Amino acid sequence: MVLVDANVLLDVLTDDPEWRAWSEDKLLSTIETEDLGVNPIIYAELALAYDTSAELESALRGWPLQRLAIPYEAGFLAGHAFIQYRRRGGRRRSPLPDFYIGAHAQTERFRLLTRDLHRYRQYFPKVKLIAPH
Repeated sequence: MVLVDANVLLDVLTDDPEWRAWSEDKLLSTIETEDLGVNPIIYAELALAYDTSAELESALRGWPLQRLAIPYEAGFLAGHAFIQYRRRGGRRRSPLPDFYIGAHAQTERFRLLTRDLHRYRQYFPKVKLIAPH
């Protein structure tokens, strides 16, 4: 299973001029060999780009994305990663969505398709990333 970060999906769904080609290529090549999934946090981030849930559902219709629940163990891991972030001088008070996504991938041993490489690599080093170098 590959968890797909919202930034990759939004690149394709919103036709991002800089990242669409990379994101679409990674999505299509990954679909050939693995299942793709999103969780409620990723879905919430996607929702910010749409006025209604029907519009979001319509945009996602062509992509074979499994809807995944986030285990409680991932919530615990996300909280502790956030504490490390704050102790290291992190100033954002609510970057928890990224921590939940990284913790979910690590807890379930999913690979993560993302463009947001730094935070995931730093706080979730066990997660195998599909990301630009």
